Amino acid sequence: MIPKVVQVVLDKRSADATEVVFPETCPVCGSDLEQVEGEAVIRCTGGLVCGAQLKESLKHFVSRKAMDIDGLGDKLIEQLVDQELVKTPVDIFTLSEKKDTLLAMERMGQKSVEKLLASIETAKNTQFNRFIYALGIREVGEATARALTTYFTALDDLMAADQDALVEVEDVGPIVAQHVRLFFDQELNRETIKGLLAAGVVWEKKQPVSTDELPLSGKTYVVTGSLSQFSRDQVKDKLQALGAKVSGSVSAKTDCLVAGEKAGSKLTKAQSLNVPIIDEAGVIALLSQHGAI
Repeated sequence: MIPKVVQVVLDKRSADATEVVFPETCPVCGSDLEQVEGEAVIRCTGGLVCGAQLKESLKHFVSRKAMDIDGLGDKLIEQLVDQELVKTPVDIFTLSEKKDTLLAMERMGQKSVEKLLASIETAKNTQFNRFIYALGIREVGEATARALTTYFTALDDLMAADQDALVEVEDVGPIVAQHVRLFFDQELNRETIKGLLAAGVVWEKKQPVSTDELPLSGKTYVVTGSLSQFSRDQVKDKLQALGAKVSGSVSAKTDCLVAGEKAGSKLTKAQSLNVPIIDEAGVIALLSQHGAI
């Protein structure tokens, strides 16, 4: 049973009770606090640097769909934070200077350390949308990160955009725009981003392209099943780069299902809705047609 406050019984309140005064900044990192209208919870906006959030924000930062740093698992992140070797995401990219310390850590042999450091070096070459997703801005998932980086193709432009400009982005409403603006308003977040770039994190700069000009603009795809030549995430990225929206579920609004081996229930539903279906060879042909591979 979930408890619920039904009413306030004022005559039961102690005579010396005082009003609760909420802090204006985070008591841990000093970042601004955010409260969305209609919500009771108050949240810190210093996700990249707040010590209270550090372990979880780092786990998100290095995850496969974000910076994709292989070998930096949850337990190792916890050890690195507990030993104060990593205090912000920037410190991850200086771990090569602490190789001897890493070798002395639990379950970290020569091969494990070399693999980790190589993965960190590889992760420096990323994609703009992955970088923005990795920052952990509230309610900015993969799709929203891609929409933001398609509309604002330069980091400086995105960081400087006001809420009116942000809501011009597809699927970005006033609340998400507020989250984005407050995140970039925090000096510590901006300094961390600056540090990541100074550490060598880069991505290919692309010329601005209207999503209306992309060949699959306005089309919704769903990818399911096992693929042999590409992972599902790779196919999703390539379809999205061509302007398609990639959904996780099949509906009457789905324009095409990409069905690999053992496609399962999504294939069955697509068949029942008469949604066009292509296999792996079909999606490769589609991507090749538009120069995506």
